[in-house]
Amino acid sequence: MQVQFNSDSSVMGTANVAERIEAQVRDRLARFEDRLTRIEIHVRDENARKHGANDKACTIEARPRGTRAIGVTEHASDVDAAARKAATTLAQRLDRHFGKSARHGHDARPDKVV
Repeated sequence: MQVQFNSDSSVMGTANVAERIEAQVRDRLARFEDRLTRIEIHVRDENARKHGANDKACTIEARPRGTRAIGVTEHASDVDAAARKAATTLAQRLDRHFGKSARHGHDARPDKVV
């Protein structure tokens, strides 16, 4: 599973922040690792230099094999909390996504004998 990290210039995009957030996301989504091809993490400060509550946002997009991407966005007062919330929400959505495909999966229709 490939992980891509992106941040805007207002969020300190240092390696430390990227490593910390990537580790949080990998840990939270580890059970889906064999079913995902890529995860994209986008972190941004929506108010830039202004201060405000819940102005940090984290968007995580997961790409399951053979289906369309699933994405979530969460807001918090710091990027670590936003990433933690987004990873938790994405794990819940992936549980539902993979659970549905398992429930609705069926064997191929047997040949009819006439």
